[in-house]
Amino acid sequence: MTASRLRILTWHVHGSYLAYLGQVAHTIYVPVRPGRPEGYAGLPPGRSWPASLVEVPAEEVRGLDLDAVLYQSERNYREDGPELLSPEQLELPGLYLEHDPPRESPTDTRHPAADDDVLVVHVTPFNDLMWDCGTSPTRVVEHGVGAPADARYTGELERGLVIVNHLGKRGRRLGLDVFERARREVPLDLVGMASEELGGLGEVPPAELPRFAARYRFLFNPIRYTSLGLAVCEAMTVGLPVVGLATTEMATAVRNGVSGYVDTDVDGLVERMRDLLADPGLARRLGQGARREALGRFSLERFAADWDAVLRERVAPAGAAAAAAW
Repeated sequence: MTASRLRILTWHVHGSYLAYLGQVAHTIYVPVRPGRPEGYAGLPPGRSWPASLVEVPAEEVRGLDLDAVLYQSERNYREDGPELLSPEQLELPGLYLEHDPPRESPTDTRHPAADDDVLVVHVTPFNDLMWDCGTSPTRVVEHGVGAPADARYTGELERGLVIVNHLGKRGRRLGLDVFERARREVPLDLVGMASEELGGLGEVPPAELPRFAARYRFLFNPIRYTSLGLAVCEAMTVGLPVVGLATTEMATAVRNGVSGYVDTDVDGLVERMRDLLADPGLARRLGQGARREALGRFSLERFAADWDAVLRERVAPAGAAAAAAW
């Protein structure tokens, strides 16, 4: 017997993640408002969205028959949910998808949903380790990514690629100084939103990025402290070796000498980048290792299965309680 499709409400917080979440075999409603303001962008044109994602006007959310609500930010949890949902919908099983590690203190920051009857879903084990969620249950669903079949590593450009949005204004946390220091030593191209401010190449549309990246010798991730970026996982899936700081989940996502190099010594990382530029064979071998690691750890099939299990786990107790009451 085929398990029934669940009906989930969530918000547009991270577009690329939302597109991957649409691989889960459930109906996911995404509210939209005129002008598509932040948090209510719905499913904007310009990219291919999975059919499981359904745009709904925000004012019609109260009329939806839902099984669960998936919050993705403190604003969703504190403001958007109470504003959009009916009292009955607010009592539905809740999940809070936490995309980031804690900012105020890496070890002592209380999560917005701490001690509430909400399942907090983290995207990396590191984030789960660091957030204080109190008595709220937690689960980890690691990223799942894909790449077009024709997006495969060639590495003919003797340059490294850096993919970070708004690096100029996000500063040290995203590794602006690390990037600039490394760029003085090795040839690096920066892409992402507002990258032109730093002499970068601008934003590359998500659908084109895997093929664009495949020509570069390696990916360099200068980020000090944030969650594991989808760009890193996607680059590994294409077959790029990855060089980055051995902080947060990057310390486990990349294995030295297997899929790239991670270290906290920036000078040492610069030397590894020089090695990759000088030795295309080494870069290709590490890129093959990166692809193997990514296909095992960050596959879309595993991602969809994990999300299905988490959603059904959260919804099942409510369904059992309703059946018992009946």
